[in-house]
Amino acid sequence: MAKRGKNHSRKQTPETNNAHLNLESSLWAAANALRGSMDAADYKHVVLGLIFLKYISDAFDAYREKLKAEPYADPEDPDEYRAKNVFWIPSEARWEEIRKNATQPDIGERVDRAMRAVEQSNPALKGVLPQEYARPTLDKQRLGQLIDLFSNIRFDGDEHQAHDLLGRVYEYFLGQFASTEGKKGGEFYTPRCVVKLLVEMLRPYKGRVYDPCCGSGGMFVQSVAFVRAHATGNGNGGKAKADVSIYGQESNHTTWRLAKMNLAIRGIEGRIEEGDSFHNDRFPDLKADYILANPPFNIKDWRGDQLRQDKRWKYGIPPVGNANFAWVQHIIHHLAPAGVAGFVLANGSMSSNQSGEGDIRKNIVEADLVDCMVALPGQLFYSTPIPACLWFLARDKRNHHFRNRQGQVLFIDARKMGRMVDRTHRELTDEEIAHIANTYHAWRGEKDAGEYGDVPGFCKSATLDEIRKHDYVLTPGRYVGAAEQEEDDEPFEEKMQRLVAQLREQQAEAARLDEAIAANLKELGYGA
Repeated sequence: MAKRGKNHSRKQTPETNNAHLNLESSLWAAANALRGSMDAADYKHVVLGLIFLKYISDAFDAYREKLKAEPYADPEDPDEYRAKNVFWIPSEARWEEIRKNATQPDIGERVDRAMRAVEQSNPALKGVLPQEYARPTLDKQRLGQLIDLFSNIRFDGDEHQAHDLLGRVYEYFLGQFASTEGKKGGEFYTPRCVVKLLVEMLRPYKGRVYDPCCGSGGMFVQSVAFVRAHATGNGNGGKAKADVSIYGQESNHTTWRLAKMNLAIRGIEGRIEEGDSFHNDRFPDLKADYILANPPFNIKDWRGDQLRQDKRWKYGIPPVGNANFAWVQHIIHHLAPAGVAGFVLANGSMSSNQSGEGDIRKNIVEADLVDCMVALPGQLFYSTPIPACLWFLARDKRNHHFRNRQGQVLFIDARKMGRMVDRTHRELTDEEIAHIANTYHAWRGEKDAGEYGDVPGFCKSATLDEIRKHDYVLTPGRYVGAAEQEEDDEPFEEKMQRLVAQLREQQAEAARLDEAIAANLKELGYGA
């Protein structure tokens, strides 16, 4: 299991977790019922914007009460709040003012004015908050009911518990909207279990963390241990900054806004830039210690024809019709000398030989950059039912923090893991995540992870020579082999007698049922 940072929040028990889940699901059911005919893609900005405004207003109110109790503090001085990384909320934007006017016909205009006032008072939120509550297509009665719904919960009190609760609600709603939107939802949301697995395997607790396609920011916030170890921002009492610097880029404007709110709501400071990472790399000189990403699968319209001679393509020019290996090489380009990366890709990336992809993969393997490959089960993602895989790269496998792993690659086949959470979606359990992560940690020689050993059907430490024999195909199933079958120590003669007796019983039961069916049909007048 991954090491935990100091945790000053209240201990989470199964009972409190269930209570939180009930709160989240109840809030979602109520909020979704108020959606009416509005498209989910539009409605999510209405809902998440209100949640964000409610939270920052509650955090402001809580700190304002503290200032009132201090003899020389001025509760109406914005600098008092900014000094403690708490957002200053102008009077017209405070939640109580919004709540009092929830039934007014101009509530949409009032919310828009509140959002504008918050942005004007807090430069970090410029261009982030939604301001479309006055539009005619948004039912103002339903908007008022939504405000009343969120008014019944408070995000103040214990600051760590408040961050955790609001973060859970925000994340839960993101996931539910992603599920509702289907394929489009996958563009802004990576399932929590996948993010948690990446974070648990890489343990990014110190250094520069980068996501070149950060969506709604899940790679930075979804692991509770990671967030608690590195929270720095608004509403947390101005704690000292952590040892992590966060860098993210997102090309979709509305998704970029979600990411900015997501980080702020968790009290995490970071540079989240808007733009296309291929054509407008906002961090051209960044060398990151950790890179976590879930790039869009197999995108064709990435305008690769305009980047034929790009300096990032050190291992081969990626095909114009598929950006998979453009993402891989963009990630490699941004790795620090001892940096590590974990990212999601379509399964085809492990074996494709089309348009030179096989040669690029071969060059990356021969450069000894591939550290671990994980095959995932299907139905984990909202954007596609097909299974995907995780790539883990290490710029330098020599003994910096772990054992020397030069010339070796770990393969993990997790395709049979996970449980169905509904008819179409599967998720990895916490125990499965811990098992996969601990296998990787043991293999790379972490002291607290125990001894590594190959497990047929699950994991295999392979050499570069073995990978060469497989023509540089990186599909784990080729290396881990078949799982060992349990020994059957029942003698053949005894087994046959038992099976024949079981067959006779089943045949007799079938005959009895046939007779009963025939008798019933005869009673109904359909007998022979």
